[in-house]
Amino acid sequence: MSFLFFVCLAGEGLAKLLPFAFPGSIISMFLLLILLLSKIVKEHQIQDICDFLLHHMAFFFLPAGIGIMEKYQLLQGKIIPFLLICLLTTVLTFFTTSLSMRLILALQKKGESNEGTDC
Repeated sequence: MSFLFFVCLAGEGLAKLLPFAFPGSIISMFLLLILLLSKIVKEHQIQDICDFLLHHMAFFFLPAGIGIMEKYQLLQGKIIPFLLICLLTTVLTFFTTSLSMRLILALQKKGESNEGTDC
């Protein structure tokens, strides 16, 4: 778990060094991806903590939900547009994920069929 915290800390540090605003969490995810793709970090080394975090993911959304409830005064009178935006972005995310998965599966299928033709 300390390794993932270190990657997150490195991502936040890099975000502070950038001359423009960019989320440190996104940089951290890219750092972890690079470490995994370059085989510096093996999947089995972080598997247990990743399983734990995925299993308890709902718990990590509680602070964001509570933060929204604390700022209810700002949302008062704007709750319908807020909910519509939430609904629209959720549908858009599902749609985009579906299209992305279809593309990835098609590319994988094409790659597998091309492997069989190489001699």
